[in-house]
Amino acid sequence: MTKARDLADLGNKTSLDEINDAYDAGAITGSNMIKNGSMAVAQRGTSFTGVTSTSAYHIDRFETGSGDSSSQFTVSQATAGLNGFANSLKFDCTTAQSSLGADSRVFFQQKFEGQDLQQLKKGTSDAGKITISFYVKSTKTGTYIVELYDNDNNRQISQAYTVSSSGTWERKILTFDGDTTGAFNNDNALSLTLYWHLVAGSRYSSGTLSTSWTSITDANRAVGQVNLADSTNNTWEITGVQMEVGDTATPFEHRSYGEELARCQRYYFRLQESGFAYVTMGLSRTNHQALGFMIDFPVTMRAKPTVNINAIDLEPPAGGSFPVNNSFSGNYATTQNTGMILNRTTGSWGVYQPVFMLLRNSTSYIIADAEL
Repeated sequence: MTKARDLADLGNKTSLDEINDAYDAGAITGSNMIKNGSMAVAQRGTSFTGVTSTSAYHIDRFETGSGDSSSQFTVSQATAGLNGFANSLKFDCTTAQSSLGADSRVFFQQKFEGQDLQQLKKGTSDAGKITISFYVKSTKTGTYIVELYDNDNNRQISQAYTVSSSGTWERKILTFDGDTTGAFNNDNALSLTLYWHLVAGSRYSSGTLSTSWTSITDANRAVGQVNLADSTNNTWEITGVQMEVGDTATPFEHRSYGEELARCQRYYFRLQESGFAYVTMGLSRTNHQALGFMIDFPVTMRAKPTVNINAIDLEPPAGGSFPVNNSFSGNYATTQNTGMILNRTTGSWGVYQPVFMLLRNSTSYIIADAEL
């Protein structure tokens, strides 16, 4: 632990002055189970327009999901304007949907591996409470819902929070009871999803909010949720997300950008530059018509990833460049979760001739995806 102080009262801190005082106290190192809670890492880009009825990752480790909704949002990494935080993730409604269908929904989520949740002791008589804290700013005041969804055992629990002042940063702290039913699997697969609901049609909001752990009933998951999509004036921002064991919210655990990036690259790695750049060197083989390249991932990935490649060139260019598309069926193979071997099986080179692989321009990339 860093500087000592009584942390028990931090749950009542909502003003900027009180928040600043909390930073001075320091955080408990290693307490935060959230990855990229400061919204600093954005490997895929910093702004996405026309976000609608599909699920996609934008800011690293946070996924936007929606269904049966005609609304559209711009989702971006924004400048937070909050002391201690440079970045936030922002939803800006660009196409409104004032009348929701039963299945309409928009949400924001982070997924967790079961092996990272064992300290919660879920499914035992010693199951620990979970405290989630974050900073939120929205032009749409009213009630919002946060939900924990147990993917292993089909159980969930929800809590409401209120955005009180339009366009003002507010700190929210929610403590969820431990669940004595259903242990999380101890593996690298999906076990828990943390949801922030933003839009919820009657399928998800027509019942009674499940404020205790229970088997899944969709109608009880997001009761009371405001409709963030009812006006193009609506925005919603979040940063400083923390999830920790226990019933007390400690100050946000700030990590270096490098440490946060490495945590994110366990799930997604993107190799891309703004212009021309060398990637690696390979060799031609004895048959004159095959090349082999090896690329090590910066960290061991969660699982064997899906590989996506676009506009990769070779130098010298004998036999032509790699095709300018995303499909390399038969031309690459990943090896476990530590790296990939890229094979080129056409063209003509000298025996054991060195060949460089390079990114042609800003449209060139190599992606390895092992998201949950």
